[in-house]
Amino acid sequence: MPKLIRLYITQVAWGFVISAVFVGVLLALNVANLRHLITSSEMGLIALGMIWFMNGIVFAGVQFAYAIMSMAEKPQGPRRGTPVAVKSQPVTVKVENC
Repeated sequence: MPKLIRLYITQVAWGFVISAVFVGVLLALNVANLRHLITSSEMGLIALGMIWFMNGIVFAGVQFAYAIMSMAEKPQGPRRGTPVAVKSQPVTVKVENC
């Protein structure tokens, strides 16, 4: 399996794990009375699965983007840019009267 595909699959898996932890925290803290809504409704498990899946898509995308962006090479040397002029010297300019 190519390295990029393996990286994508592992990062997506981590995104869904993070989503499961996030939904668990939402239910534990009972944000917006979500725990009561899920436990008291007959469609609660479907709602819970949808919350986990939709957050999993978001977290998987963020996790993969972070993994790709962290693979960039670190810049070497000074980071102040290129100087415009190395040394300034006065120049004589001849002015003619009109």
